[in-house]
Amino acid sequence: MPPLNAIRAFEAAARRSSFKDAAAELGVTHGAVSRQIRLLEEWLGPPALFRRLSHGVALTAEGQALFAEIHPALERIAGAAALHGRKASGTVVLRVNALATFSLRWLVPKLGLLREAHPDIEIELTTGNEPVDGLADDYDLIIRGGPDAFHGFEARLLLPERRLPACSPTLLRRQPLDEVGDLARHTLLHVASMPRLWRDWLAQAGHGSLEPAATLTLDHFYLSIQAAVDGLGVAMAPSTLIEDDLRAGRLMTPFPHISLPSRSYFAYTPLGSPLRAESERVCAWIEAFDITPPTQIGEQQ
Repeated sequence: MPPLNAIRAFEAAARRSSFKDAAAELGVTHGAVSRQIRLLEEWLGPPALFRRLSHGVALTAEGQALFAEIHPALERIAGAAALHGRKASGTVVLRVNALATFSLRWLVPKLGLLREAHPDIEIELTTGNEPVDGLADDYDLIIRGGPDAFHGFEARLLLPERRLPACSPTLLRRQPLDEVGDLARHTLLHVASMPRLWRDWLAQAGHGSLEPAATLTLDHFYLSIQAAVDGLGVAMAPSTLIEDDLRAGRLMTPFPHISLPSRSYFAYTPLGSPLRAESERVCAWIEAFDITPPTQIGEQQ
């Protein structure tokens, strides 16, 4: 048998066409991956497995032949480990990586309901915003915006998304918003990474030249949503992420029929995942979750 650490380093480098990216995935240094590849090439003998390029590496014909055998073998080993990892109670750990704001505002508050619906699935949740194919670790289910296409992953629509103004009922009682022009008397809450949201929405609403009384810019959507809940101003909020606040009366949508389109939430599942069936069950549960459209909630308020 060739050295298994070298086999693992070879498979990661071949899959990513980069020693550097393979090192990040495996949690080792670039030099460690280079040494493992050299060790494997010495063990196998010539010819070489990789061609070194100015940007990354490429497999030789012999390297491609070896990768074609090793990659599915390692996937089978991972699958066997996942099956062995099932607890005595019959549960299985599903590794999920999701956007931080989606996790905080939507997924985490509903994990108890998910556990009730699928008691045999235990969610191990981490957050991130890296591209699906740029994550250092392997996950059974990745939740990102979409639709996007990534090699080796299947994409599935989870939740549609729109963006529309939202504010607290207390703020509306203090300073009503009967028409879009009334926003000129309010503070508009901005998200630093999306500075055009309010400008685009106002243009769509026919008030492109409106100037608010004040503005407040925050780093993330979850901060602007919380600021709206606390009555600091009017946020341009993602519809999916404010459902619970609308239903509980912490937020209202003063103009529910005017909204901006947005990238929806998609699930990305690695092809050949040993926990594919469990991932599909979780996706189906999210898709079927009882969601009241924000326009209806706004009208009920």
